[in-house]
Amino acid sequence: MKALLLCLVMLMMNTLHAQPAQQLHQLFADEWERGLRDSPESATYFGDHRFDDRWTELSAAAIATRDAADRAALVRLLAIERSSLGAADQLHYDTFRWLLQARVDRQRFREQLIPVTHQGGPQQADNIAQLMRFRNTADHRRWLARMAALPARIDEAIALMREGLRVGLVPPRVLIERVPAQIRRQLADDVTASGFYAPLRSFASSVPEAERVALQSEAQTLIRVQLQPAYRKLLAFVETEYLPRTRASVSAADRPDPAEGRAYYEFLARDYTTTEQTAEQIHATGLREVSRLQAAMEQAKRDAGFSGTLTEFFAYLRSDPKFFKKTPAELFEAYLAISKRIDPELVRVLRVIPRLPYGVRAIPDNIAPDTTTAYYQPGATDGGSEGATAGGGARPGWYYVNLHKPEVRPLWELVPLTLHEAVPGHHTQFARAAELPEMPDFRKNAYFVAYGEGWALYAEKLGYDMGLYEDVYDRFGQLTYEMWRAVRLVVDTGLHAKGWSRQQAIDFFTAHAPKTEQDIVNEVDRYIGTPGQALAYKIGELVISQLRRDAEQALGTKFDLRDFNDAVLATGSVPLAALQTRMAAWIAQRK
Repeated sequence: MKALLLCLVMLMMNTLHAQPAQQLHQLFADEWERGLRDSPESATYFGDHRFDDRWTELSAAAIATRDAADRAALVRLLAIERSSLGAADQLHYDTFRWLLQARVDRQRFREQLIPVTHQGGPQQADNIAQLMRFRNTADHRRWLARMAALPARIDEAIALMREGLRVGLVPPRVLIERVPAQIRRQLADDVTASGFYAPLRSFASSVPEAERVALQSEAQTLIRVQLQPAYRKLLAFVETEYLPRTRASVSAADRPDPAEGRAYYEFLARDYTTTEQTAEQIHATGLREVSRLQAAMEQAKRDAGFSGTLTEFFAYLRSDPKFFKKTPAELFEAYLAISKRIDPELVRVLRVIPRLPYGVRAIPDNIAPDTTTAYYQPGATDGGSEGATAGGGARPGWYYVNLHKPEVRPLWELVPLTLHEAVPGHHTQFARAAELPEMPDFRKNAYFVAYGEGWALYAEKLGYDMGLYEDVYDRFGQLTYEMWRAVRLVVDTGLHAKGWSRQQAIDFFTAHAPKTEQDIVNEVDRYIGTPGQALAYKIGELVISQLRRDAEQALGTKFDLRDFNDAVLATGSVPLAALQTRMAAWIAQRK
């Protein structure tokens, strides 16, 4: 009897102890489902295709409902007793609280009133088709429904921009000047050339032949009768009503209320870096890093046997034909070759190699002129979607490369760029996160820029450990890419906290990195359009590199680079302070 009573008491104690954890994980599940439902594009991105027939609602009522739900979720989280959770759940709790608090805090800044920029908006909506599934007629029908729903979303975006005009929240003119050309690309006379029609140009064998013509006919009618008129309406609004009233200034702090403007940029700096560093502190860090890297570049220039100044060496690297391919096809082959060269060397820096594969694709022509040199598109994780593979996703990761104007895309940047965007950078980090065991969905798919971009910049340096920087120009390319991220600290804070002009930012960038003019202009415009985001790269890399030095010093001969890198990736995407805490514990366990 005593044994039975003891068992019952222990069972009750275990139940009480488990209750907060159960509440926490139920909250995670509820909020994950809400996020997919409220943001169908995110669901598609994560490989959940239940909502492929719709878009995020942009009405004032829908936005208010989502904001209220975020606040309610935070209240629900704070009601859970954190101290009663296990170590893993405490990390989940802290990470989720950070995400929710940031979402609630940014509500005051009304970012939704600028729904169209040169880097995103309904004028680029067709690109989501690349993430969708087209295995059968039902999949194509969902795409047709999504197309049919877009005009209403465009109307809502216009209404938001009109409200922005009313209250004085408008983007810089230099960015919106790029948008009309983007909209016009959706207005080609031949609707079968439209990106919206791309999924209808070919079909899986499971789509009956008899249904293909009907699907194609409906798609052409949708594009001609519904989408193109909606885009003409958007174009007319942007050109005649919106663009003339955008602002000449470029600072994110330029808001009707100057105090709110300054608070907005400081919030963005904290949000993207996941630190408490101020804009002034980050600017000073950037200047120190620029100075350090400039000295390293001088040495690399001497190693290359170049006798002129560093500025002259930059000019040489930007212009000599031997550093460039002549055609997009040749450049694409060069990217493929670098990727194949890197893959077998991963075992030097990692023990755990994610199973999810990746491929290389060209950035779509309609956005290539206005976007960056390359970017990574994560594979579809198993976010509840049918058809997910054992490797963690139903879709491989894609390394997108910009082939627009190959004459401005130097070959010496290919190694660090591929290390960053593909492996062991973004693809490795995202794929590994998807395969982490017993993780809530939000943790598998979380993306803290300072962690993710910090890891990817750190991964560029792993090229030395992998034996990939044998050529002096490749080594200079690595320094260039690191300098690029150090320059960002100076330029981004200069633009948004120190009153720099766009030209000042371009000039500083040009003087300190041999990136080509096209890249520099696109980069500076990116910092103007997404203030604060560019700060996260170097701040994150500095933290991870310091953690590696701490581990090397503390562990001595016990230090193994593969174990260290695996441990950083095993943490998953978290705020930098959480990463530091976890890695300090990891080091202590191995002493």
